Amino acid sequence: MFTGIITDVGRVRDVRQTDRDRRFEIETAFDLTGIDIGASVSHAGCCLTVVEKGEGWFAVEVSGETLSLTTLGDWKAGDPVNLERSLKMGDELGGHIVSGHVDGVGEIVSITPEGGSRRFKIRVPAPLDRFIAPKGSIAMEGVSLTINEVEGDVFGVNIIPHTWEVTTLGGLTAGSRVNLEIDVLARYMARWQETA
Repeated sequence: MFTGIITDVGRVRDVRQTDRDRRFEIETAFDLTGIDIGASVSHAGCCLTVVEKGEGWFAVEVSGETLSLTTLGDWKAGDPVNLERSLKMGDELGGHIVSGHVDGVGEIVSITPEGGSRRFKIRVPAPLDRFIAPKGSIAMEGVSLTINEVEGDVFGVNIIPHTWEVTTLGGLTAGSRVNLEIDVLARYMARWQETA
């Protein structure tokens, strides 16, 4: 489990196709002595398992299904990646509950300045649009955000200057594809309504 509070922006160091999957090496500023082989780390919102590590880097393997359902299939060496270590009991829950299971890929429709912030409008694929609600939570590229408004299959969020500067969101443009994870409470509420 994660909170959607990014603690490092890593960089893809190497990409290799294996017999079955794709292997990524990620450069990071994390203290890797505290990250065991088998640990879970969120990568742009996608929970992946550390399979090897070295000085200032670790490796993960990604299945074909994950590559087809997220933006990870687009990654190349040099790309920045939002990283978050998994929660420990007693950690502060600063964002919202994020599982690291990407629900779909959205598309940035527009980014416009709004005061010191930037207003993002994002198109969400069906059927995820039914889970999006004003003042609800969403994880975009692993970042916990509050939804401002919803218009059909497009929702808006404000990105404050701090988030713009310390995550990969500042490098996005209209047309960029983004990993989305809907709020787990919205998922369960929708399921409950379907079966009630």
